[in-house]
Amino acid sequence: MFDQSLLQETFARAQPFAPYVATDPSKAPNFWQVHARAALSAKQSALLASFTRKMNVLCLSGTWCGDCVQQVPLMHAIAEGSKCIDFRCIDRTQATALSDQLQICGGARVPVVIFMSEDFAPCGVFGDRTLARYRAVASRQLGVACEVAWAKNSDEELHATLADWLDEFERVQWMLRLSSRLRALHGD
Repeated sequence: MFDQSLLQETFARAQPFAPYVATDPSKAPNFWQVHARAALSAKQSALLASFTRKMNVLCLSGTWCGDCVQQVPLMHAIAEGSKCIDFRCIDRTQATALSDQLQICGGARVPVVIFMSEDFAPCGVFGDRTLARYRAVASRQLGVACEVAWAKNSDEELHATLADWLDEFERVQWMLRLSSRLRALHGD
């Protein structure tokens, strides 16, 4: 799939959410506005608090990207809910050795997320939109009106997209928790 040393090197250069969005002061407020609306339910918070395996999560992104503005803050909110998630972002143009390998539908899309174990073994790639996000965008773009990238999305769309991302984080957490290699390593 991917060279673990490339993943580890790229992850080391990537930034946590706040410093990443601060690299573009003109766009940072848009990210923080979405983050402010990304409230986890009690059930979602309990799920995240139950995570036991460290997971490294690398997001290839772009501060200029409307889909990144609408989704990366949700991933950050998820990561804030678990001490086991190390979530970092890097601009796609700063990680071309990796982003060139991660084209989706023949294009250099963002956001694209690589989920990795504690030792940077790849566990999965997810992007560029969740199913809820695709449904919402399709209803706007294929309907009567066209979408405006920076427009505020409905709370229903935001929470459905958050739930989709959380499902992927949970899927990888179960993969890590049930891995015979990691169970042998941790003796559990």
